[in-house]
Amino acid sequence: MTSRATSRLPYEGIRVVEFTHMVMGPTCGMLLADLGAEVIKVEPIGGDTTRRLLGSGAGFFPMFNRNKKSIALDLKQPEGVEAARRLIDTADVVSENFKSGVMDKLGLGYAALKARNPRLIYVSHKGFLPGPYDNRTALDEVVQMMGGLAYMTGRSGDPLRAGSSVNDIMGGMFGAMGAMAALAQREHTGVGTEVQASLFENNVFLVGQHMMQYAMTGKAPAPMPSRISAWAVYDVFTVKDGEQIFLAVVSDKQWDIFCRAFGLQEWLADTRLKTNNDRVQAREWLMPLLRSHLADYPAAALAARFEEEGLPFAPITRPEQLFDDPHLKATGGLAPITLPDGRESFVPLAPLTLDGRQPPIRLQPPAVGEHTDALLRAVGYRDDEIAALKARRITEGDQPS
Repeated sequence: MTSRATSRLPYEGIRVVEFTHMVMGPTCGMLLADLGAEVIKVEPIGGDTTRRLLGSGAGFFPMFNRNKKSIALDLKQPEGVEAARRLIDTADVVSENFKSGVMDKLGLGYAALKARNPRLIYVSHKGFLPGPYDNRTALDEVVQMMGGLAYMTGRSGDPLRAGSSVNDIMGGMFGAMGAMAALAQREHTGVGTEVQASLFENNVFLVGQHMMQYAMTGKAPAPMPSRISAWAVYDVFTVKDGEQIFLAVVSDKQWDIFCRAFGLQEWLADTRLKTNNDRVQAREWLMPLLRSHLADYPAAALAARFEEEGLPFAPITRPEQLFDDPHLKATGGLAPITLPDGRESFVPLAPLTLDGRQPPIRLQPPAVGEHTDALLRAVGYRDDEIAALKARRITEGDQPS
């Protein structure tokens, strides 16, 4: 049986109050919540607008707001700000991703809150770290375009954003990492600190490998679809019945295995193909021959042979197909979740394990103000005061028990 000592999540006992929406800020809170923190999501009356997004935004709220509690407060009214301030007085961490200056105008900026509680850790998620750009409005796509990622992802002359909110998600991850570092630092100093994470600098970090490629070679890196690959065989192949599969051969040992497995032993004797770098130089004539040789194989047969030989391969999978991925189903990497409309589905857990277990879902994504009453009572509000706040639409949510 697992002991309490080993089953305890690392941030149990840490309280986070978040003022966040969309993806970046909620990702930070989700990760801290997955790791055990009590995360309280402060929403406006009517709820976070992220709940009502359509299209590519429809999955934002259920993905990034699990394991959280919700309280609804009107921060445009002083009584709403006072309720938020009382909550913050009980917190270890505040996390926000409003535009610069908004929290200061509310009296909830770092300087004001630090004066009340020097141990407080304050995490701000912004478009840019302080500097010439910090008043610009940033979005994931904005920084992908200005930070070189869209250029590297698309074909030449056709910049293309990555197929996920990579900067928002990673920016939130770095915000969570900063909060964790600040909590560790507080153990030694006894005081909190301000943490800032940003979309643009995150994007620059992502393309840093290409910046260093230029520094090393003196040649501008080509977009990924037209790049000179570091490996000779590292491509999507169209095979029998028009199916596609990604195949890779990234070392000289793998090249030997591949050639023997597919009846290409004569290529092992070809001095033009002796090393990986030789094969990279030979790609112009090598790849058409290789594509022709593999064209009549079913994708499933190629996958089976590559797996048997320990060679890298991948099916070309669409996101909706991952619900039935046998590995994820076997490992429990997809956890049951209740969608806002009450339907049941599954959601990916954080991609790490503690004692062999991915951090679990303890709380479903909350309804608007689902925990309002309990949280307000816990910071000293009487039931009649809560009822009065609701009557004036300063708060909303569950009814007093």
